[in-house]
Amino acid sequence: MEHKDVQEYYGETLQTSDDLQTNACCTAGDIPDSLKSVLAKIHPEVLSKYYGCGLIAPDALKGMRILDLGSGSGRDVYALAGLVGENGHVVGVDMTDAQLDVARSYQDYHAKAFGYAKPNTEFHKGLIEHLDELPLQAGSFDIIVSNCVLNLALDKGAVLRGAHRLLKPGGEMYFSDVYADRRMPEALAKDKVLYGECLSGALYWNDFENLAKACGFDDPRLVEDRVLTIENPEIEAKVGNIGFSSATYRLFKLDGLEPAGENYGQTVIYKGSIEEAKNSFRLDKYQEFETGKTCAVCGNTYAMLQGSRFAAHFEFSGTRDTHLGLFGNNGETCPFDGAQNSGDVATGGCC
Repeated sequence: MEHKDVQEYYGETLQTSDDLQTNACCTAGDIPDSLKSVLAKIHPEVLSKYYGCGLIAPDALKGMRILDLGSGSGRDVYALAGLVGENGHVVGVDMTDAQLDVARSYQDYHAKAFGYAKPNTEFHKGLIEHLDELPLQAGSFDIIVSNCVLNLALDKGAVLRGAHRLLKPGGEMYFSDVYADRRMPEALAKDKVLYGECLSGALYWNDFENLAKACGFDDPRLVEDRVLTIENPEIEAKVGNIGFSSATYRLFKLDGLEPAGENYGQTVIYKGSIEEAKNSFRLDKYQEFETGKTCAVCGNTYAMLQGSRFAAHFEFSGTRDTHLGLFGNNGETCPFDGAQNSGDVATGGCC
């Protein structure tokens, strides 16, 4: 598989999202009200050329500087441009001229639609595996997003390392992609249609999490996921029993995160101050914080909230002075029988 194959598929083979042969790159789920009003202002041609697998819009975006990897026709760039406000800025990177031509032609259109004095968007042609070759300053982005694109990259580790370099300390990569329940057979990985349909380039989910950690993103957090149904008999026959899911992850650029969620007796209280999340804020699939409620959290979650743009929206209590064992979030447990019971006493031999 080569970059030119992906460029051809998305620049020539696909003319609109209706040309996709599977639902791997199709949006599912309810659209938040905060996003509906923004999407209504996006030009129809930009929408028709969109091939993503979700709506990539995390909370608390006002004034943020955001990078969209594999921005395509610019749909997510323009949606985010409406959410960050006139003082925010959104940059798109894509390797396909046909997609970039569509995106660039509507910069003034969307600035006017959002009531801005000038566009708060820009687009660059380039490979997301070679972000260091683009005029983008290291440590200059609050958030990096990507929408069903990482699976198309030929060197996924290079993408993650480049994203880590461009993020500010405490910044996050928030992205949706397709993952497999096993490693892809080589024969399928070479199939151009399966690759273009975001299937045969998909990482085995466990390999992805380990790769993210190796690239500096400790403790990847799964935000949401859904099982994909191919709904194309010919392609279903090719992939056989391989299962696919569309999933959204958030990866924080933070020093000091531990391999597991450890318990230090720390707590947080969500203030309800994020405009689009007044009643509760969801950090990931397993943790949602109700406004005004004291919640016990592991050391990593505490650090993610305190070290990111979310710090202003929480009250924090506790230190790491005293370790109380494994916190046990995300199904983590101690492997030793009875070890979770502090009153248990070992009576056997010692070594």
